[in-house]
Amino acid sequence: MRRKKNRFLDILESYVTEYMPYAAGLSGNTIRSYKDTFRLLLAYLQEEKGIKTHKVAFAELDYDTLTGFMDWLEQTRKCSVSTRNQRLTILAAFAAYAQNRDFDAASVFMNSIQKIPAKRTQSKPRTIFTMEEVALLLRLPDTSTDIGRRNQMILNLMYASGARAQEICDLRVRDVQFQKNLTRLTLTGKGNKVRRIVIAKSCAGMLKHYLDWRGISRDLNRHTFSSQTHEHITVSCIEEIYKKYVAEARERHPEMFLQSKYTPHTMRHTTATHMLEAGVPLMAIKNFLGRASVATTERYAELSLTTTDKHIREWNRRWFWDADPADDPKRQTSPTDFLK
Repeated sequence: MRRKKNRFLDILESYVTEYMPYAAGLSGNTIRSYKDTFRLLLAYLQEEKGIKTHKVAFAELDYDTLTGFMDWLEQTRKCSVSTRNQRLTILAAFAAYAQNRDFDAASVFMNSIQKIPAKRTQSKPRTIFTMEEVALLLRLPDTSTDIGRRNQMILNLMYASGARAQEICDLRVRDVQFQKNLTRLTLTGKGNKVRRIVIAKSCAGMLKHYLDWRGISRDLNRHTFSSQTHEHITVSCIEEIYKKYVAEARERHPEMFLQSKYTPHTMRHTTATHMLEAGVPLMAIKNFLGRASVATTERYAELSLTTTDKHIREWNRRWFWDADPADDPKRQTSPTDFLK
């Protein structure tokens, strides 16, 4: 028996199967996040409102229902405020699409979504590894084992490239171009945006030896990194690599790795921050990371506390002095001396 036409489900299906992957070119991870939101909405409507999935209509997605869904996410599902806001943004994007497809049917949904504000969240400083912590992590894998050698290569390449975990998973041999004086990586990021970056010579040499060691340097379609069971390593596998070595590093050096959580994305934040500290311009960092805007890059590449303190000490040394400036002949005697 054919399913009775449901305008809400029809538009949602076309949004998920056609618009997001093809018209918008969203990444697999983004699409999965969107799907999770819609599954949660349908679960809420069935569990809390008694509306079966095949009977959901746009008219029922009014202000009270949607605010109830937002509260349910936080109180019942224990979602964070940032996750709650992300779900709201996803619904707003779908509402705009639905209204373009059927203005009358989706107008109540769209108007209701627009009335729900995003909640303020506390801005937390980004977690990064210090230079000492990065150096320790890169030395930890046991390179006498195949897995250890792979893990060391992944950690080194992620620091050298600032790549996302998914970009490392998708990296194929053909995406690595070894030239005489430099090595380029072709990375496919969010929204299938492609960028080409140059990596440090030391990491490039290590990567070439790794591909030769695996015997895949001429097999252009092979993925650069594989798991023990699959030719294509997964993000969850890379997450486990970080979890393993951070735990091991903490055990050896309890005075280090003091943040509560470190993920593969921490290495990306770290690369951006260390580049900024080294004097690399923001625009260059933006292009290197494949970010959409300089403003986003500024949030990525926050200066570490250590570097901030160093600059403040230098500022204090140059512009403030004790009663006897002769103690240090290099100190300026006037804040306007630089104008002379």
